[in-house]
Amino acid sequence: MANDSIDLLQGSLDLLVLKTLSWGPMHGFGIARWLRQLTDDALQVEEGSLYPALYRMENKGWIASEWRVTENNRRAKYYRLTPAGRRHLTAQSNQWLRFAGLMIEVLGMREQPAPQ
Repeated sequence: MANDSIDLLQGSLDLLVLKTLSWGPMHGFGIARWLRQLTDDALQVEEGSLYPALYRMENKGWIASEWRVTENNRRAKYYRLTPAGRRHLTAQSNQWLRFAGLMIEVLGMREQPAPQ
């Protein structure tokens, strides 16, 4: 288990939520729990950040919601990925992976590159 949580980088919350919903519909608490468990508590999404993000992404048409009964027999709003959300997830994932690859490349340099 990680001792310290990591602050999310700007723009990463939407991408993490969309990725979570790519596995299937989920309610807000489930999304936060899944991210926390998957990252061994390193990423903890607060309700004050998560629910405005869900509202924003629903307004953009990336996700849709409906009320359902949870596994604990409670009513909860379940969110699912829309086709537009899936396209956005693919595009943003590619951009983040490219960015991460470049960061790893630069931070992993052991010698200063020769001037060109």
